[in-house]
Amino acid sequence: MRGQEKAAIKIQSWWRGNTVRRTLLHAALRAWVIQCWWRSMQAKMLEQRRRLALRLYTCQEWAVVKVQAQVRMWQARRRFLQARQAACIIQSHWRWHTSQTRGLIRGRYEVKASRLELDIEILLT
Repeated sequence: MRGQEKAAIKIQSWWRGNTVRRTLLHAALRAWVIQCWWRSMQAKMLEQRRRLALRLYTCQEWAVVKVQAQVRMWQARRRFLQARQAACIIQSHWRWHTSQTRGLIRGRYEVKASRLELDIEILLT
């Protein structure tokens, strides 16, 4: 009986060892699956943060570009209005000058008795 007990104890210890190793293997596999899932979630969260940061940067850059465009448009419009005002002033002065120097009318008139004597000389330059 002593030999059978030893054999039974050997079989039981082998079975317990296999059971414990299988349980540890399953636990290790489950831990590995959880770790893989956690790493993938961290990668997704990192990608989301990166995209959010890129979107915020893009929005800020676009806002800067819009402000710069508005300032440039305002400056161009101001220069245009100044040039237009200068052109209007030059035109008005030129029109006045040409109307003054276009032609010179010289004349004299006398009223004698019942008739008008008129002598007009028009000079065009």
